[in-house]
Amino acid sequence: MRLTAFTDISLRIVMRLAVAREEELLTTRAVAGMLAVPYTHAAKAVARLSELGVVEARRGRGGGLQLTARGRDASVGFLVRSLESAGDVVGCADDPPCPLRAACRLRTALRQAQEAFYASLDTVTVASLIDAPTGPVLLSLTTPAERAATGAP
Repeated sequence: MRLTAFTDISLRIVMRLAVAREEELLTTRAVAGMLAVPYTHAAKAVARLSELGVVEARRGRGGGLQLTARGRDASVGFLVRSLESAGDVVGCADDPPCPLRAACRLRTALRQAQEAFYASLDTVTVASLIDAPTGPVLLSLTTPAERAATGAP
């Protein structure tokens, strides 16, 4: 199973925010730069994560992003289910619809496999994702402006 780019970006944002110091408020633009993703994609991901109660986004001077307690304790299974679009793995009802859809056993097998995939992610928390070696790498990420100022590639 392959996750959408939206879910991938959202999970990376959550992971970066999970290693931020409590007083460190990162902007959406800074996080997008650190993760090398388009700002518009990051903004959409932050909006959805805020709706889920995983990220707190404060606007204005002194604002920024913070991972909530719910976000830190969230399972990756919950996040992926919430971020991925609902539906079947295969397009049985696409246009034109599959002629086997009324008597197909594959659709059920794929749905069960999808649920097993999510269930395996239910045991993984956001907090566990930032253990070494990942946490230190996340902390080392810089924005393009910071890289330019230091001459880093």
